[in-house]
Amino acid sequence: MGSHVQEVFDQLMSALPDVSQSTFQADVLASDKPVLVDFWAPWCGPCKMLAPVVEKVASSMSDRVSFVKLNTDEAPSLAGEYHVSGIPCLILFKGGQAVDRIVGFVNESTITSMLNKHLVAA
Repeated sequence: MGSHVQEVFDQLMSALPDVSQSTFQADVLASDKPVLVDFWAPWCGPCKMLAPVVEKVASSMSDRVSFVKLNTDEAPSLAGEYHVSGIPCLILFKGGQAVDRIVGFVNESTITSMLNKHLVAA
């Protein structure tokens, strides 16, 4: 049973595309659409709980916002550059700038309302 749960978890975590130190500029900062970056790490319990929530938001808003995830263990300098002191941390980038963030586990409506707040002017 345990390995099946891990398999399902791995599928959930891999549903959002990964971004890395080398692809961050092109995938996030240079994007025409706003991008929500999920800063996470494999050892972080709340990150695992938040992943399916972000997935659900992504499925309904992917036409207006891009969704990616960044493993902070693999890109600590990016986490530092954007002052990510706690994870999970969702940062919305718009026009190459970090415009809003949510730290910790939140529900779907919290993420949706944060995104909508920034999309009305888009």
